[in-house]
Formats: sequence, C-alpha cells, structure tokens
Amino acid sequence: MKKKHKLPYGAEFKREANQLVTKQGYSVTEAAKAMGVSKNGMRLWVNQLRGELQGKSPLGSSITQEQQKIRELEKKIRRIEEENTILKKASVIEMSDFLNNSR
Repeated sequence: MKKKHKLPYGAEFKREANQLVTKQGYSVTEAAKAMGVSKNGMRLWVNQLRGELQGKSPLGSSITQEQQKIRELEKKIRRIEEENTILKKASVIEMSDFLNNSR
C-alpha cells in the first residue's frame, strides 16, 4: 500500500480554499473536494483562519497576511533583544577593562 505524502500548501492556497467556505458559501466538504484536499485539512484551515481573524496566534504557519507580518515582527524583536543583551555585556566588559587599566 502506498503512503500518502503531505503536500506543503502555502498560505495563498489556504486563503483561497478558505474563501470558498467563508465568502462563497461552500460547505467544508464541497470546498475540500473542489481544492483536492482532505475534509479534515480544510476544516483545520477554516478554524485556523477564524481564530487568526479573532486575533489568536496560530500554532503552525499563518494563513492571514496580518498574522504572517506579526510573526515576522516578533522574530525581529527577539533578534534585536538578543543583540541588545550582547551589547550590554560587551559594554560591561569594556568598562571593566577601562577601569582596570586606569588604576
């Protein structure tokens, strides 16, 4: 028996699939069939989109562009905070060396 392989669906594909249910009135089953995905997968995407639209952060990859931007900005903030921590430590070392050399 062949194993089914998960296909990586991008955010744009998921948004289009969601619009069948949320804007065009398809049932989850009809939309899943039209897009060639499983009913459970479609249901998860629809639920994820509804959660994202309510401001909930998704556990997996984001569907809405807003959530994608939020994740990107959160990643940048973490990187900047790490850089600031490193710079603070370097300042302390430099100041310590300066004080030790000036005695």
